Amino acid sequence: MGSASTQALAASTQALAAAKDITLDTAKELFAAARAVGDSSQLSGALADPAATAVARQNVVAAVFGGFSQNAQGLLKTVVSERWSSAAEMIDGIEELAIRAAAVAEPSADLEGELFGFSRVVAANSELELALGSRLGEQDAKGGLVERLLAGGASAATTLIVSSLVSRPRERRVRQLLSRATRIVASQGERVVATVHTAKPLTDAQRTRLSDALSRRYDGTVSLNEVLDPAVVGGLRVQIADDVIDGSISARLADLRQKLAG
Repeated sequence: MGSASTQALAASTQALAAAKDITLDTAKELFAAARAVGDSSQLSGALADPAATAVARQNVVAAVFGGFSQNAQGLLKTVVSERWSSAAEMIDGIEELAIRAAAVAEPSADLEGELFGFSRVVAANSELELALGSRLGEQDAKGGLVERLLAGGASAATTLIVSSLVSRPRERRVRQLLSRATRIVASQGERVVATVHTAKPLTDAQRTRLSDALSRRYDGTVSLNEVLDPAVVGGLRVQIADDVIDGSISARLADLRQKLAG
């Protein structure tokens, strides 16, 4: 994301933090706005036009999204009043606000765990991943499929996030969408997500020790997502964003083989 977009997103996120009475309806409206702007090059161009004044861009929001709640309209007006590096990054920003709004609306739900759990289901089922990622099917039908799959097993916020994202993937892979959403939800809760690959399930004591150690290292609360991976053999492989901490036996053996070969 360009520097202008980074600043614009920060301002938009601050506006969300200052807003009151954020509900799932607010998140739904923001997702709908992201879809509408993404589907119309004319609208996205008008809202991201650097030659137009902020007031002119806000007037477009009022004209197009006048039926939305005051909260959603206010957030969208904040978005378009900022300078974005591109229209695509502005759409990403609206989508991120929608995900954050869903997290705000249901603070007690385990959104990170639910999103991660669904991503593992997708990873383990190639037919489901193909169905959700295919360009051939009706986009809204994909959202309906997600709603049926998650019915009764996930919070309304998670269902909204996943169904909205797969309905308009914008050339992104399903697992990429889910991974980004998990990071955004964690950020909204001021947490960092760590994906832990292990050959066998961690005990509660091990999870606590690992979480505490990573929290000290990354200076913040760390949320653990656990992946059972026989290829690890023993030990752990931990990934946080682009950082990888590989203490697995398989990694040590690979390192040893490389040294012997050299």
